[in-house]
Amino acid sequence: MTCYDRRDLGLLLLRMGTGGVLAAHGAQKLLGWFGGGGIEETGKFMESIGYSPGKESAVTAGLAEAGGGTLLALGLATPAAGAVTAGAMAGAATIAAPNGFFAYEGGYEYPVVLGLAATALAVTGPGRLSLDHALGHVFDRGWMVPVALGVTAAVTAVVVGARNSRVRQQKEGEQESLFDE
Repeated sequence: MTCYDRRDLGLLLLRMGTGGVLAAHGAQKLLGWFGGGGIEETGKFMESIGYSPGKESAVTAGLAEAGGGTLLALGLATPAAGAVTAGAMAGAATIAAPNGFFAYEGGYEYPVVLGLAATALAVTGPGRLSLDHALGHVFDRGWMVPVALGVTAAVTAVVVGARNSRVRQQKEGEQESLFDE
C-alpha cells in the first residue's frame, strides 16, 4: 500500500490551483470563456502590445496556458508543463512591467507568482498524487527539467526581445512623426 504524505497533498493543491488558473486564462484566449475575448479579440490585443502576428500570438499563449495549465493540474509531463507556462507568464510580465510591481497598479506581480509556481513545480516534480507518478515518470525525468526550462527560456527571450524591438521602433516612429508636424 502506498502511503501519501503532506508533501504529496501540498503538491496536488499547488498543481491544481496553479494549473487551474492557467488553464482558465488560456480558455479566455482560445475560447472566449470566463469573460475572455477569444482568439480574434485576444489577437487584436496581442498585436496592439507588440506581439505580432497577433492571432498566432494569441493561439500560442492560449495553448501554453490552457495546455500547460491542464498538464500541471493533472501532474503530467510536469517539467514541460511548468516550463511552457512559466514562459507564457514571462511574456505577460513584460507587458505589465512598465506599471510597476503590484497587480492593483497593473503591475507584473500576478504573472510572476504564477510563473514562479509553475517553475517550482517543474523543478520539484508533481508528487505521488499525479499522472506522472502513476505512469512511472516516463514524462518526468530529471534530465527533462533543465532541458525544458532552458529551451523555454531561449524561446521566451527571442519572442520577448522581438516584441520589445517592435515596441521600441513604434515609439521612435511616433516621436519622429511628432517632429514632422
